[in-house]
Amino acid sequence: MLLSKFQYHRPANLAAAHEMIAAYGSDATVYAGGTELLLAMKARVLRYEHLIDLKHIAALNELRREDGWIAVGPLVTHHRLATDDIIRRLVPSYAALSDNIANIRVRVAGTLGGNLCFAEPHADPPALLAAMGATVTLSGPNGGRSVPAGDFIEGEFTTVRADDELMTEIRIPITKPGDRYSYKSFGHLERPAVGVAGGHLRRDGKSEYRIWIGAISDRPLHMNMVEDELAGVPPGEIMDVLRQVTEKAASELPAHDDLHGGADYKRHLAAVLMRRAILEAAGAAGDFPNG
Repeated sequence: MLLSKFQYHRPANLAAAHEMIAAYGSDATVYAGGTELLLAMKARVLRYEHLIDLKHIAALNELRREDGWIAVGPLVTHHRLATDDIIRRLVPSYAALSDNIANIRVRVAGTLGGNLCFAEPHADPPALLAAMGATVTLSGPNGGRSVPAGDFIEGEFTTVRADDELMTEIRIPITKPGDRYSYKSFGHLERPAVGVAGGHLRRDGKSEYRIWIGAISDRPLHMNMVEDELAGVPPGEIMDVLRQVTEKAASELPAHDDLHGGADYKRHLAAVLMRRAILEAAGAAGDFPNG
């Protein structure tokens, strides 16, 4: 199906983009990679009179190191994140995730900012960014604000970004020596039916864990209960409690039947993927190959 008619706009800077958003209001939307938006517009799920193309705003396409962070412009593509030397060295788990998103066409054209703002529940990046403690920076007519990645998505296709705000940056903490993250997903389509981000951190000589689950609900879910149960358990002893804790937590997840699988199937996936992500992050996957 062809796109319906719209007026195309190409602002050269952030101020011009804000002026256009203010002028056209709900008749307009912003356009980055287009891999999600254009499909929805072709299917007539979404329709806008004005399309504001952000791709010519250079500041939104930067990628740089700043102190303990990697600052990623929202227009940076998944392919660049998978292959950039800074990302591969300083946040290797995120480079690995980016290298497995959908297919090469989506990775080359699709942007991290577009992925987050579209808030399609079956997306890979949100769970790992939340586990890593990333933040999202938004700018609006009244200034800017920073939002934890775990709080950015409110529900299916819904974020905390106001209509007059633009995402200007995603800040990913550089992974500290001794810390490690892992992302595990499974699905029959190019989107995950379930995706789990696990982290193992060393703080004051003790083990801490981070676990977030994506795709199984309308937003990434923070598995606080699993983190609390595992806190202080060293990697060599983790299998003593891991199976029981993950299966109990998975049984309570708010899964539902859809084209990605039945609710019980996705809860089972969540338990298995939690164990695999945690074991890999803790460097114990080789000790428990069937974990």
